[in-house]
Amino acid sequence: AYSNFGNNRGKSAFFNDRGNANRGSELFSASNTGINFEKYDDIPVEATGQNCPHHIENFQDVDMGEIVMGNIGLSRYTRPTPVQKYAIPIVKSKRDLMACAQTGSGKTAAFLLPILSQIYCEGPGEALNAAKENGKYGRRKQYPISLVLAPTRELALQIYDEARKFSYRSRVRPCVVYGGADIGQQIRDLERGCHLLVATPGRLVDMIERGKIGLDYCNYLVLDEADRMLDMGFEPQIRRIVEQDTMPHKGIRQTMMFSATFPKEIQILARDFLEEYIFLAVGRVGSTSENITQKVVWVEESDKRSFLLDLLSATGETDSLTLVFVETKKGADALEDFLYREGYACTSIHGDRSQRDREEALSQFRSGKCPILVATAVAARGLDISNVKHVINFDLPSDIEEYVHRIGRTGRVGNLGLATSFFNDKNGNITKDLLDILVEAKQEVPSWLESLAYEHQHKSSNRGRSKRFSGGFGARDYRQTAAGGNAGGFGGRGGRNQAGHGGNRGFGGGGFGNFYTSDGYGGNYSHSQVDWWGN
Repeated sequence: AYSNFGNNRGKSAFFNDRGNANRGSELFSASNTGINFEKYDDIPVEATGQNCPHHIENFQDVDMGEIVMGNIGLSRYTRPTPVQKYAIPIVKSKRDLMACAQTGSGKTAAFLLPILSQIYCEGPGEALNAAKENGKYGRRKQYPISLVLAPTRELALQIYDEARKFSYRSRVRPCVVYGGADIGQQIRDLERGCHLLVATPGRLVDMIERGKIGLDYCNYLVLDEADRMLDMGFEPQIRRIVEQDTMPHKGIRQTMMFSATFPKEIQILARDFLEEYIFLAVGRVGSTSENITQKVVWVEESDKRSFLLDLLSATGETDSLTLVFVETKKGADALEDFLYREGYACTSIHGDRSQRDREEALSQFRSGKCPILVATAVAARGLDISNVKHVINFDLPSDIEEYVHRIGRTGRVGNLGLATSFFNDKNGNITKDLLDILVEAKQEVPSWLESLAYEHQHKSSNRGRSKRFSGGFGARDYRQTAAGGNAGGFGGRGGRNQAGHGGNRGFGGGGFGNFYTSDGYGGNYSHSQVDWWGN
């Protein structure tokens, strides 16, 4: 089925460097559909901005090329999720995008599929010549064509694994760099070629300063969990990467921001990175509605451990996974020890554990060897672990956005899930927001929570971020309500993105050396004649 993906001059050329016949079954082993997948069709979608492309209903509605379509089939993606229906044609139209979609809704594929499709189509361009030129002088600097920034190591690895799926049997080589792991090994991996780079900001800055990465030809920039990166202290590093280095300017590069929450303040910050963007709101954050059953129970601090044991013994399912969230690293270690002494196979993950320990813990949890994972917020964002049936908030977070991301670890892509939260006097500040979430998701609301929310509302009538966004969305396009009709100010130059993006990226002539294939290419071909990515 894949023999026409290239010229068959040596089969190894059609796999990325880790690829072999067995790699495919490993890469594509996970299922991607859930029993309530059809309910996603009912999720509201709102796209705002100038000349928004029309959405698709099926993957076949947009031409993404044979490699991408083949790997979609291998991934068993039968139909696009709402964020994919709208984001794929937007990205394919070379528009900047700010997408707000509920967690577990398929955001990763929503940006990887169209980006890889465009990379396959347009080829390596000037990045290839730059890497070859550097190689002449013994410098092994890589010039990725696409950069995906993620806030945590775990999320970066997850995106990288998805990129490996969708670049399977192509000449595009994804790489990942993140802190806490051996930098020497990551440098050696980069030196074998890097076209799509997934990175955490700190490690990427390190690689740039060491002269291992150049962003001169980075035509696609993605910020995943963008609100967290900007809101939680990553902003200086991101500005260093995007604005103070050699990356093409906005309007020339294509920029996408994906997250489950986009407060207005973050949208205003994001304007610096986006030009004439489309704002996409898909569903309301956490509104997996009937997919996640949310329960809030009153449990005093001193009773939490015994209540947790009761919950775990009541679950009874041996093949399901339970994720237990605590607030502190010390609390995670203590609770793991307690559960271990009680005879439960469990592990933990938090920021003080080494990268090797964190990866081992996630591996044991995913495989079911340790079906209980005790975690701090480091595991709350972006992790896609299938078969998590129960999320327990042993300690409730202090803000509602964190709660939303935590419960989103279950009920992913249409599957059913359960979220149980322990509530007591310490959690007063989240009362009103929690009540709003439960009501909106049509969940059972304890009478004591309603009473507390009423009392709390009268104590503090005006808290900035307690007001939830209306209409079933996690965020709205602030341009739509800005004074003086600012929304119109972002239009008028719609052609710039497309012209700037496709402009000076000729393939050039001459031999391609050994950069992409084992046997090299030669000749003087134009853009329209040859697809260098194996199609």
